[in-house]
Amino acid sequence: MKAMILAAGRGERMRPLTDSTPKPLLPVAGKPLILHTISQLVSAGFTEIVINHARFGQQIEDKLDDGKAFGANIAYSPEGDEPLETAGGIINALPLLGNDPFLVVNGDIATDFPFAELKKASLDLIHLVMVDNPTHHAKGDFGLRSSGQLTDNDAQRYTFSGIGVYHPDLFINTLPGKRKLLPLLLEAIAAKKATGQHYSGFWMDIGTPERLDELDRHLREA
Repeated sequence: MKAMILAAGRGERMRPLTDSTPKPLLPVAGKPLILHTISQLVSAGFTEIVINHARFGQQIEDKLDDGKAFGANIAYSPEGDEPLETAGGIINALPLLGNDPFLVVNGDIATDFPFAELKKASLDLIHLVMVDNPTHHAKGDFGLRSSGQLTDNDAQRYTFSGIGVYHPDLFINTLPGKRKLLPLLLEAIAAKKATGQHYSGFWMDIGTPERLDELDRHLREA
């Protein structure tokens, strides 16, 4: 199974750190944030990795090159200066991802989730990893039933972790361009073609400089 790391976001909430550096290259515990994710993926057996990028994206390519130094084979999906949003970025990268289900990981999260589990995930169109709601997203995103079915109407809601497995058919009727992922997720959930699992281990959304510092402390202490 191939993996894609989403690395095209502008990182507005991380300014001024991202005024000249893409967020995935911000240092955490001595190495760029994205390298922590790459190391986890490779350890879990995901060595074919696609990375999208936008503004300052050449810095990412210059730093990671073809990925062989990290045990990976990295291909890039450039989007120019203006990011295509999540669905648009995935659609743009589909020629690199192939016809089989693939893993997508947000480039601005940190977790100890065991990615290898997802190679065995039961999949129709999507399978998402859900986590407990952080304080900055207390209402959550979707419900998750004991059967593993994702819903949009349960009172108990969890937060989408930014880790998911997708079948290419999810995007088959969506035109290329700037597209958000949420409408496609909701369509799949309504069609009962969306499953998920709850993960209660370490997970962080690295959306602010304060959370970046918190992650740095966490990893150095660990």
